[in-house]
Amino acid sequence: MPEPARDTIFALSSGRPPAAIGVVRISGPRAGDALKALTGKLPCPRAAELVRVRDAVSSDVIDQALAVWFPAPHSETGEDVAELQLHGGRAVIAATLASLGRIQGLRPAEAGEFTRRAFENGKLDLTAVEGLADLVMAETEGQRRQALRQLQGALGKRGEGWRQRLIEALALVEARIDFSEEAEVLGSSLMPALAIAREVEAEIAAALADGGRGERLREGLIVAIAGPPNAGKSTLLNRIARREVAIVSPYAGTTRDVIEVHLDLDGWPVTLLDTAGIRETDDPVEMEGVRRAQARAETADLVLWVVDARETGQNRAKSVGKAGNGPAKWLIHNKTDLVEGKTKRNESEITNKAKNENGSISVKNRLRETNESKVNKDDRGFKISAVTGEGFDLLLGCLAAHAEAFLGGGEPTVVTRQRHRYALEECLAALKRAQSREVMKHEDLLAIELRIAANALGRLIGRVDVEDILDVIFRDFCIGK
Repeated sequence: MPEPARDTIFALSSGRPPAAIGVVRISGPRAGDALKALTGKLPCPRAAELVRVRDAVSSDVIDQALAVWFPAPHSETGEDVAELQLHGGRAVIAATLASLGRIQGLRPAEAGEFTRRAFENGKLDLTAVEGLADLVMAETEGQRRQALRQLQGALGKRGEGWRQRLIEALALVEARIDFSEEAEVLGSSLMPALAIAREVEAEIAAALADGGRGERLREGLIVAIAGPPNAGKSTLLNRIARREVAIVSPYAGTTRDVIEVHLDLDGWPVTLLDTAGIRETDDPVEMEGVRRAQARAETADLVLWVVDARETGQNRAKSVGKAGNGPAKWLIHNKTDLVEGKTKRNESEITNKAKNENGSISVKNRLRETNESKVNKDDRGFKISAVTGEGFDLLLGCLAAHAEAFLGGGEPTVVTRQRHRYALEECLAALKRAQSREVMKHEDLLAIELRIAANALGRLIGRVDVEDILDVIFRDFCIGK
């Protein structure tokens, strides 16, 4: 019995109006009928044609636009797809969507439904779908490059290749089981299968040995600005963010909750956390702020411990996290402009020294200056004034370099989500078991382990048993994608 025809879906697939252009996408078996109802014609495939868009019921002209027709299966979703590139005014978009809604068999698309149909029709594997989601959400150059590699198959193609090789190995083992009386099969099938398993195991192990860089780049470097009250933490946050994010006042305890700011720092994603001043207090509201500050600092990747340069008793970063497992901590001596009798360095000389050929501050020169002072990277000290900016360029350059080393050091990684890591670790564990002495004595056990490994890779790319994770992946997509 043939399956019932799927609904034809439509949505605005470009940015929120008003905009220069508004792209309305239609996908499904009635996409061609819908395009003819609105424009009176079906353009040549994959060729833009200027048309008048009319209301499907009243025939009133809505807009003059470009229409593009992509017949199945050569389309983004694998179905018949039509696109209208309209003027991006609110009234034009609203009238076009309303007219499509009055055509029988059409309905508005749900979030991520176009991409889900592309996945179901074999146009994208699951890792490419996740790459597309990351590309849409990318905020920095580093995130964009990683997401684009994933969309283009950095992991999906390798995962499918590993899976096909394991299926080949499994076929050799099952041939030995099924035709054990055949001397030729008996003597030749097992060793090649084990050789394939060893090769795939080594390649997957190498892919996993990336230190979690892919996941870190998706999330970004988390930097907590912590320290005692009234040390200038909020002023420092505002200077790094280049805008007034946090309230600044001379009264201790102004910041009560954790303030988050997302930044693009030289192409790397950084989240700054401005926390409440850490001190002993009887105020229940401030106590909660201190508790939250300590909790967020413990989970940060880097802590900037800010102290007043005039208060020598504060010049020590309190321990954060478990011994030996806490985040890196940099000690920031702030308010140097208020220190009496200090020797001011000529800031223009420092800036000119660190200029590169393009006239921008060189991160490498700033790091070189820091390294010359023999300061350990996990226990750096900086003297700055968040008010005047003295010493700020050096701190910002070191922070950008730390973000690059933390997020992007080494070769590009193919593992960008925890789901990928779990699937590959499951495959790796099965391959290790397959090569154990006990399993190699029993061909049926070897076949089971190879099948488990192949199925783990199938779940990675979405070939088998992924229904339970599809809703989780697609729920964060926007309408029109």
